[in-house]
Amino acid sequence: MKLRRLDLNLLVALDALLTERHVTRAGERIGLSQSAASSALRRLREALDDDILVRTPSGMEPTPRALEMAAPVRRILRASERLLDAGRPFDPATSALQLRLRMSDVLGALLLPGLMARLATEAPGLRLDIVHLPPEATLAALEDDDIGLAVSMDLPHGGSIRRAALLRDRMVCLFDPAHAPPGPMTLERFLAARHLRVSISPNDGRYVDAELSRLGHVRHVALNAPHWLLAPRVLRGSDLVAVLSERLARRVAAEEGAPLALAPLPFGAADFHWSLYWHRRTDRTPALRWLRARLAETAAALEP
Repeated sequence: MKLRRLDLNLLVALDALLTERHVTRAGERIGLSQSAASSALRRLREALDDDILVRTPSGMEPTPRALEMAAPVRRILRASERLLDAGRPFDPATSALQLRLRMSDVLGALLLPGLMARLATEAPGLRLDIVHLPPEATLAALEDDDIGLAVSMDLPHGGSIRRAALLRDRMVCLFDPAHAPPGPMTLERFLAARHLRVSISPNDGRYVDAELSRLGHVRHVALNAPHWLLAPRVLRGSDLVAVLSERLARRVAAEEGAPLALAPLPFGAADFHWSLYWHRRTDRTPALRWLRARLAETAAALEP
């Protein structure tokens, strides 16, 4: 197929259709009526000689070819946006951009209330799409231009990824004191306990398990959960111990229900920084530079 025969606006429609997997929602995402979105899907099917989306009992699903095209199409669109925006001033007050960020629920709980308050007054039309990805998928998403920014810690990145420290924190033990033995949280007590481990990736041992392995120990993980904010609800009334960000632990310890107790980790876990990560190709992207600065200001406001 010759490129000049394809309306490149159809790539915008294709990206929306593969993201939403629903014709009406895809149209709403890019400002098309339902009939116009249906027409775009029909034209894509004709141009690409592929169904793109097929109806199944669970809804519309992409074809194998459409799935192969999703990431390259998104990269083309992101690169096109940067090319067209190069040198153009970014006006947050009037922008209607949608920016995609990687952020876990713990970071969302810490940063999003303050960030969204700033956006409400400074950039009311700006839209954020928050995703939570494992470490390896986060780096791939930055490389593939699927996300513009990530907030995480200790991502093993190469020269194409930039990093800026955002917020100092440390990991602590959190537990229900009514269901725990009395006394300090020693290493022996820590290893004897049943643990709630928070990880969305089975290979992610950055917080505790890598350090324990270095010391020749393994903890007993009774429950592995993908979300940090599940921890306080599960811990109350149980004998489980979780290792959480101290900033989050202090916020949730006194929330609804029985109070939870904090204790330092019983081995030499140093403080760390939650950091901002982005790809070097977006160093000068005005909207992302602006958002990085707002995130830094939001994090600074959390410091005592």
